Amino acid sequence: MFFNSIDFAIFLPIVFILYWFVTNKNLKLQNFLIVVASYIFYGWWDWRFLSLILFSTIVDYSIGRMLLTEEKQTKRKVLLWTSILVNLGFLGFFKYYNFFLDNFITAFSFFGSEIKANSLNIILPVGISFYTFQTLSYTIDVYKKNLEPTKDFIAFSAFVSFFPQLVAGPIERAKHLLPQFYKFRKFDYALAVDGMRQILWGLFKKVVIADNCAEYANQIFNNSADMNGSTLVLGALFFTFQIYGDFSGYSDIAIGTSRLFGFDLMKNFNFPYFSRDIAEFWRRWHISLSTWFRDYLYIPLGGSRGGTWMKVRNTFIIFIVSGFWHGANWTFIVWGALNAIYFLPLMLTKNNRNNMDIVAKGKNFPNIREFSAILLTFSLTVFAWIFFRANNINHALSYISEIFSSSLFTLPKFDGIGSALIIIFIVGIFVLVEWKGRAGEFAIAQLGLNWKRPIRYLMYYIIIIAIFWFGGKEQQFIYFQF
Repeated sequence: MFFNSIDFAIFLPIVFILYWFVTNKNLKLQNFLIVVASYIFYGWWDWRFLSLILFSTIVDYSIGRMLLTEEKQTKRKVLLWTSILVNLGFLGFFKYYNFFLDNFITAFSFFGSEIKANSLNIILPVGISFYTFQTLSYTIDVYKKNLEPTKDFIAFSAFVSFFPQLVAGPIERAKHLLPQFYKFRKFDYALAVDGMRQILWGLFKKVVIADNCAEYANQIFNNSADMNGSTLVLGALFFTFQIYGDFSGYSDIAIGTSRLFGFDLMKNFNFPYFSRDIAEFWRRWHISLSTWFRDYLYIPLGGSRGGTWMKVRNTFIIFIVSGFWHGANWTFIVWGALNAIYFLPLMLTKNNRNNMDIVAKGKNFPNIREFSAILLTFSLTVFAWIFFRANNINHALSYISEIFSSSLFTLPKFDGIGSALIIIFIVGIFVLVEWKGRAGEFAIAQLGLNWKRPIRYLMYYIIIIAIFWFGGKEQQFIYFQF
């Protein structure tokens, strides 16, 4: 069930009415409704994969209960590794089985040996990377005694399967989201209105920005051999705004929907394309995943506490693993490694935490130095996105080689370039709105703070009209495949 579908437009009001008008006096009943609604929401794609969520929920709940009473460190480690192996085992099988098999066969062919093995026609469960990491955070925190294991199976099930963020995050920590299922919730009108604003902005990002950019990005990337360098640059820019509008749009809708039900989810995007260096970009892009890897992988490996070699090693590990998390393709690994290369000079010179505040805070425009830093960081990011979007490494290299050819200095040419100019104009307006609202939780919340009600509502109506008038051909959310 997509957030931008008629199905969800019917589903959400029904759940909302049942939640606040039927089950509102019983906390357990409210949590049970969330579980049922979440399973219906997820089962809309393929009901068979509900067994994976249920099994993962039972395993991690049971291990959490056993960790509560187990004091022997050896047995506690066995329980922890049972959870890790079960969760990552499912993830590895469904997501990486064919990748490892193909590369294993290829590796042996270099030595003149042929191995006959059949790949499997495996359907990747939607959002498996997200809920796997979410349940792992619970087990790891219970093991470290940073979190009291829950006795409430329904509340834990609701935490694992919470439908607004189930399939594409934010990846919530158990310490933050799980306790919210223990508390009696009252309807908060102001919170619900704020949630509706964020849903509206998320839909605009997805339907108007991402879906329209996707049409031209797909056209250019899929026919890149026939395109000149300037057109390929335009294709990379289209994908850059497609993936941001798509993923941050999903996060906005997820956070806004959660607010309708009285829940607070962590902020997942913080205007990343206004970053002044790559370190700042990764503090602002997919924050829930970046901080997950930081807390559960980077710091346990030693973080940046050791010598230069350890710092370099840990940086490459976290970025390459992050790339591999995104998909079973060498393009994602190269994308991760490239970001590690971008990040290393900042870390080794201890400049990776220079830009911690809002860019051009309190000003309408950045200064020359800030603007140059933003432009450089954005250009490096766009270049890396080429590997992320390409079908394979050869595709990415041929795409890049054509960009750095003489055809870069010719005019872009592709079918529908006239219509594309309209989308480029809309993207430009979108960037200006994001810039003006960069100090807030999301752009239009900050913009409307000091506006009179008629002007504020006019802005909302303009956004609604734009969604219906300029909405592109429906595209699946990119991160559903991860």
